[in-house]
Amino acid sequence: MRAVVFNKFGVAAESLEFVEQPKPDVQAGEVLVKLKTTGVNPSDVKKRAGAFPNLLDAGLVIPHSDGAGIIEAVGEGVPDSRIGERVWVYQAQYGRRFGTAAEYVSLDASRASKLPDNASFEVGACMGIPAMTAHRCIYSDGPVARQTILITGGAGRVGYYAIQWAKQAGAKVITTASSDEDVASCLQVGADQVVNHRQEGWGEAVLEANGGKPVDRVVDVEFGANLPEVLKCICIGGVIATYSSTQVREPKLPFLQMMFMDLTIRMVIVYAMPEAAKELALADISSVLSNNSFKHRVTHHLTYEQMAHSHELIENGGFRGCVVVDI
Repeated sequence: MRAVVFNKFGVAAESLEFVEQPKPDVQAGEVLVKLKTTGVNPSDVKKRAGAFPNLLDAGLVIPHSDGAGIIEAVGEGVPDSRIGERVWVYQAQYGRRFGTAAEYVSLDASRASKLPDNASFEVGACMGIPAMTAHRCIYSDGPVARQTILITGGAGRVGYYAIQWAKQAGAKVITTASSDEDVASCLQVGADQVVNHRQEGWGEAVLEANGGKPVDRVVDVEFGANLPEVLKCICIGGVIATYSSTQVREPKLPFLQMMFMDLTIRMVIVYAMPEAAKELALADISSVLSNNSFKHRVTHHLTYEQMAHSHELIENGGFRGCVVVDI
């Protein structure tokens, strides 16, 4: 099979290459998926750039954890009825070397979720890290009905889904965005108010947008950089669910201030989510896909030959929407 691999760390154009790899064998409990699309996420780019120095110890890596395709074969213990099933996959390259940047992937059957006929393979490639991360951020700490949630970076790949999960759950949503296009995107999927995070003191603007009341929860894309403003607008006993801190990689916390506010900090990454949380996310994603009730923001849809460019888009700030590559 044709695959994109890297066997050295470095820039995308120099480290990613097309090679012929053996078609993977399907083991007990696994499914073999003929991939149609692969989703590209920041974690994939960071791995290729060398964030995990031991990653290549066992040999070359086929990157990417998300994707979508059709089950072609099943291993022992998996019903034959799954052959021919359209699926979206996640965690394909977590704790293993071979992900979805290839014509085929073999992985645990539980990591291949049915993709309804009305949902495209393009959308399927967005369900793993973006949609599941957003689901965990919204639902991890109890019901949010009638609460107010601040979602920073609401036009981004996770924020866009977080707005929709929150509105579905009955919350009021305030989000941040800076460009007119991003503001419109947030409002289109249900945000009640949008604040410009480029303006100085945007935390006070969030309070003003909420009638002077602090928000109950925050879903945050840049924990370290945003924390000073978040602390201006979150309530006593509030929850900050964060999935990234790229600008400030090792934030310094004002511990006493946060302690006396009785805050909960929820760190979210799909790979480490409890299986029960993953199952809840899969069930809810299946429902919204079947009902066609969610909007999806795929801002870059590239050809297989543009794989290196897909990584470059992520590195250069292609965070507003999903990056999907056809196989």
